[in-house]
Parts: sequence; C-alpha cells; structure tokens
Amino acid sequence: MSTLEVIILAILQGITEFLPISSSAHLILPSAIFGWQDQGIAFDVAVHVGTLLAVMLYFRQDIARLMVGWVQSLGGRHSTDSKLAWWVILATIPAGLAGLLAADYIESYLRSPWVLAATTIIFGLALWWADATAKQQQSMEQLNWRQALFIGVAQAISLIPGTSRSGITMTAAMLLGLDKVSAARFSFLLSIPIIVLSGGYQASKLLAEPERFDLPAIFLGMGLAFISALICIHFFLKIISRMGMLPFVIYRLLLGVGLIIFLSWYAV
Repeated sequence: MSTLEVIILAILQGITEFLPISSSAHLILPSAIFGWQDQGIAFDVAVHVGTLLAVMLYFRQDIARLMVGWVQSLGGRHSTDSKLAWWVILATIPAGLAGLLAADYIESYLRSPWVLAATTIIFGLALWWADATAKQQQSMEQLNWRQALFIGVAQAISLIPGTSRSGITMTAAMLLGLDKVSAARFSFLLSIPIIVLSGGYQASKLLAEPERFDLPAIFLGMGLAFISALICIHFFLKIISRMGMLPFVIYRLLLGVGLIIFLSWYAV
C-alpha cells in the first residue's frame, strides 16, 4: 500500500465506522474501483482499533460506570449500570460466534462490490423504515435482555460487508422503541467488545508473523482512524438529534445505485 492509500483508507474508516453507511464498504470499494491492492483484514482491524480507542475516549465516563456496575454485580449489588453492562456482553455473543464460524467464508466470498451494492441499498431502506415508523420513546437504560439479544443478532448480520454494524444495530434498536440518540449510544458501546475480540485475534497473527504485515502502514492508519473517528462521533450525535437518519439513508441509496451502474457499465 502507498502512503496515500493508507491515509485515504484510514480517514474513510474513521469517518464511516460510526455512521450507518458501512465502513467495510468504504474500505473495499477503493480497491475494487481504482484497482488498488486489497488492504486485507490486518489493515482493516488496525483502523478499527483506532476507532475503538476513539469511542473509548469519547465515552470514557459511561464505560467507567458500566465497569464499576458490572464488578459490583458480581458481589450481588445490582444497578442500572450493571444491567446495561451485562446486556452489552450478551449482545456481543451472537457476533462473536458468527465471526468464529463464518469469518473465512465471508472473507473469501462476500467481499464483493455486488454484495456491497445490494446490502447498502437493502439495509439503507431498513434504516429508513425504522427511523420513519418506530415509536422511539425508550432510553438505553430501559433495555431488557431480550431486546439486547435482538440487537446482538442484528450485529452478527453486519459481518456481511456493506450491511454497516452501526447501521443495523441502530435500526434494530429503533425498531424496539429506543430513541435515536439512545440507539446510537448503545451501538457505540456495543462496538467496543466486538472490536476488541477481532483486534485481539488479528494482533496474535501480527505477533506471530510480523514480516507478513506492513507495520508502519498499520500504525499510521490506526492513528488517522482514531483522530477522524473522534471528530465524527461528536458531530454524528448532534446531527441525528436534529435531522434523524434520512441524510444517511439517502447517501446509502445513492451509493448503492451508483455502484450498480458502475459495475454494470464496467462489466460491459
């Protein structure tokens, strides 16, 4: 990868990770459209770790409360924070299992521009439906275990490129009645353990065979993704509280249709 490719892809990751528009699609598309070499899973995970550090910094107070509540719950002292911490753990299990069972298949067969085009449109419409029809009266603190598990199953589906982890978890949360900001907050918190799991798995590969990876590119990408994600989180929460999800739905539909037109023309 050239330095320019690293910069572009890392900033794309940071901007799109927490927007409901699919960060994986924006990492795969440049290589498909411009003929760049696929950056591979190692770089994908490195920039995801950058976004992980950003979300942990931004929500450090929430994370601290949940961790304290979870530890206290082990001693029998239960609270809203401890319950929410357990729901984050529960909602992580489906995606963790799906990643273990289907990661190789997804990497080999589903990192395709045609798959990206289809999922970008389909789940963009699902996001629009949830935003337009759901009651959205519930706060994150009112979640129960069934709702958390439902959101977790939705997160497992997001392993399919183009789905958008944040997009489908926010869609599921809003369909369950959470307001937009609560849906986004839970989605952000839910991203932490899943990125830790996937990042830890890939980090073990880096340590075992460091010569296989471009470490300078990985660390540069991680840093740029961190900075751009931190900025993006701040403005995203402000945008959805004022404008809702419609701007992101429109973007997804335009991206999906544009990609279909491009692929059809290119195939000819």
